[in-house]
Amino acid sequence: MSPTRTYPHGVPSWVDTEQPDPEAAQDFYRRLFGWTFDTASPPGAPLYAIATLGGRDVAGLAPAEAQTAVWNTYVAVDDADATAARVAAAGGEVLAGPFDPGPAGRVAMCADPGGAAFRLWQAGRRLGAQAVNEPGTWNFSDLHTDHPEGIAFYAELFGWSIEDLGFATMVRSPGYGDHLEATVDPGIRARQAGIVAPPGFEDAIAWVGSLESGMTPHWHVTFAVADRDSIAEGATQLGAEVIATADTQWTRTALVRDPQGAIFTASQFTPPS
Repeated sequence: MSPTRTYPHGVPSWVDTEQPDPEAAQDFYRRLFGWTFDTASPPGAPLYAIATLGGRDVAGLAPAEAQTAVWNTYVAVDDADATAARVAAAGGEVLAGPFDPGPAGRVAMCADPGGAAFRLWQAGRRLGAQAVNEPGTWNFSDLHTDHPEGIAFYAELFGWSIEDLGFATMVRSPGYGDHLEATVDPGIRARQAGIVAPPGFEDAIAWVGSLESGMTPHWHVTFAVADRDSIAEGATQLGAEVIATADTQWTRTALVRDPQGAIFTASQFTPPS
């Protein structure tokens, strides 16, 4: 049995998607990534389903109140109420909450100064994604923005370190690598040394990307896949749109818009030889 994965304060811990037609969305992601869905919401509450892969939690799925499909990113916090109070003080906005969606935990819906939406998650029974960085699971969430004050906001709120690597901007939560090494990933540093990862990569929790034309600041979700091309072909056959593909020194990616409009990236890890 895999060890339980936990998330320290300030580390992204969960993703979910809101969809106008949840059943159709479940069918799409079931066939694309092999996910299984189980209802997790208490009786009388809005439907919330947990997607699992190999029996481990990977993502959530809920109805879309605004009839707009979207992927959301949650950041783990020790105290949702205290952190939500700091959101407003740092120049962001609390859009809803904090509130308890049953015994799973406590959530607050927020936006940074540039308008990018994100959520705070104080874990109860649901600790966060239990399978990550494997084919069909969450890989990273990236902040796409043209608002520098939005980047500084997260550094103040969560203590993140924002580092320009030349080829990309990495977000680190100092000490996260120590947490991983002591819990679910004891070989993390040796493994990353083997692929000549950037210094501090064991603490990496996100990336900052440029804002696409016509888009507003947002958090973008990336899923790991074994084969970018087969996933892109499968997504197209299931009614999704492959917006773009790209090959870099480290990845082969496909930017995908699912059948109801939620956008995500499928990323195949291809490190230098």
